[in-house]
Amino acid sequence: MIADRQPSSRVALTGSPERPVPHGFDQAMSSPVPANPAPLPLRQPATVLVVDDEPRLQETTRRVLDDEFEVLTAGSADEARAILQERAVSVILCDQRMPGQTGVEFLCEVRETWPDVVRIIVSGYIDSEDIVAGINRAGIHQFILKPWLPDHLIETVRQAAEAQSLQHDMRRLDLELRGSVPLLRRRSHEKLARVQSEFGFDSIVRSPGSPLDPVCVLAAKLARYDLSLVILGESGTGKELLARAIHYASPRAAGPFVVENCAAVADTLLESELFGHKRGAFTSAFQDHTGLFQQANGGTIFLDEIGDMSPSFQVKLLRVLQEGEVRPVGSTRAVPVDVRVIAATLSMPPLRERSGDLVPIAQKLLQDIAGQVPQRGGLAFAGNALTVLLSYPWPGSCATKSTGRWH
Repeated sequence: MIADRQPSSRVALTGSPERPVPHGFDQAMSSPVPANPAPLPLRQPATVLVVDDEPRLQETTRRVLDDEFEVLTAGSADEARAILQERAVSVILCDQRMPGQTGVEFLCEVRETWPDVVRIIVSGYIDSEDIVAGINRAGIHQFILKPWLPDHLIETVRQAAEAQSLQHDMRRLDLELRGSVPLLRRRSHEKLARVQSEFGFDSIVRSPGSPLDPVCVLAAKLARYDLSLVILGESGTGKELLARAIHYASPRAAGPFVVENCAAVADTLLESELFGHKRGAFTSAFQDHTGLFQQANGGTIFLDEIGDMSPSFQVKLLRVLQEGEVRPVGSTRAVPVDVRVIAATLSMPPLRERSGDLVPIAQKLLQDIAGQVPQRGGLAFAGNALTVLLSYPWPGSCATKSTGRWH
């Protein structure tokens, strides 16, 4: 959600595995793009710093991570600061509630002094102010909720360490390519072509003759025109997939695609999240924050569950659409923005009305799992599994299916 935050594309509240961001965008121009790229092996064990005021939790975390990483522990922010001054650390796992200094406060300092370190908050509490502060001030990579699962913790730290390694590699390659404008332009076009192939209309899994076919045909026609769109459909029918496909089929494809679930954020926070805020605008506004509309400038913003906004906030959003400008909270000046808005008069049929799409989608999800868990290659459905899938009513559509694939 915040562009300069860390190598990750989003910040997630996680208590279970989530689908990783596809790799392969930093490969050489001539390298083919595999269907399910495997994570790149780290050249040496990454160093992980665990900061927690409870010795028992320090030791538990160390035992879980010790086989794959070099683990250092600290019982306070002061101890962690001393370690960072002496050692090169790849990832920090920091408890939020510690005596003397909170995890977010300490990670804000880490962001300023050691910006390359990937920062992760571990907490047993969900506090919206902590989340916003972690995103805006500390630039955290991820929230991990206690109690965590060992496999999930290992995978989260593994991805964070890999992201840091890739960031270093890309910085080195950028230095090597600096000054070669034609080559950089060519690489940019090729990367865009890969992304368009990955997220285009053809990537929306469906069977021949699916009810989604006419929806995709209409969406592809509308994508060429710079119009605001509303996509109607039940939860889990693939509205975000369709919005992303529209973006990458439009003249704005080279610009950013930004997503916000309006139902997950209260109006008081949503205004700051979408429009930004100035330092001192409210209690936890310690610095200026660029809103998602400004981050999406030149591209597309997808506002999911827009119907859950309050009427008063919808009026503010309507003004943005009419005037083409936003006013950050606490600011007296409006900021012009050039953004296409897709707000989640297309109809998305639910999965229960598209039984022919069940098998292709199930096969695609199984391929995704095999790519995420390489040691479990060659996965296949049990004899009666597809029969069970076809007989299920799917009240939650694709979202339920995507969650159920892990069981």
